[in-house]
Amino acid sequence: MEISTLATYHCLAFVWYFFVAYSITHLKTEERPSEVFLYGGQWKYLTVLNLVLQAVFYGVSFLADVLRLIKKLRCAKCVISSRDLLFSVLAFPVSTFVCISFWTLYTYNRELVYPKSLDGVIPFWLNHAMHTAVLPFALLEILALPHRYPAKKKGLILLGFVAFLYISWVLWIYSVTGEWVYPLFALFSPSGLAAFFAGSLAIIVSFYNFGEFLNRMIWGQSNF
Repeated sequence: MEISTLATYHCLAFVWYFFVAYSITHLKTEERPSEVFLYGGQWKYLTVLNLVLQAVFYGVSFLADVLRLIKKLRCAKCVISSRDLLFSVLAFPVSTFVCISFWTLYTYNRELVYPKSLDGVIPFWLNHAMHTAVLPFALLEILALPHRYPAKKKGLILLGFVAFLYISWVLWIYSVTGEWVYPLFALFSPSGLAAFFAGSLAIIVSFYNFGEFLNRMIWGQSNF
């Protein structure tokens, strides 16, 4: 794909994610169910954090494209490295995890992750923008251009560190409010919850490996 076409695509994707993130963070307070968006606000939900992550990633990608177009290659090289690290370690595995885990749990019992009370607050299109469209966007990004993956150890350490931060955030919210971010967590004993978090980490690591596999199969991309 030509750089000008990539720049257009990345700009549109950035605008889309910014718009979706803006939409979810500006829902009218009086329309929200009492159990939603209390302590921590929308920033306790992985879905919303992922929207911000994707907006940042596509913003960085657009900047890299612009720098290449204006021949600022030295600056572009640094930005491209940041873009590839963001995509490989976070943007692809997190968006894939959000989409697949949400719809799997939603199909099993939607009350565990997305109570029916939210239907009157979050429009149908916004639900799919947050939980469905993120995966096609991630796959399209892999098809659009190659991304250089870091050494496996470095990539997994960074991914694990970010996962640890989010789990710590979830536990902190519970310690303060006595309520879980997702009703699903209330079903587990402490050991069961630890096993659930470990299993979720294993799944997101598998998505990291899957992204690396797709990138290598399509582009034959080498590591840093």
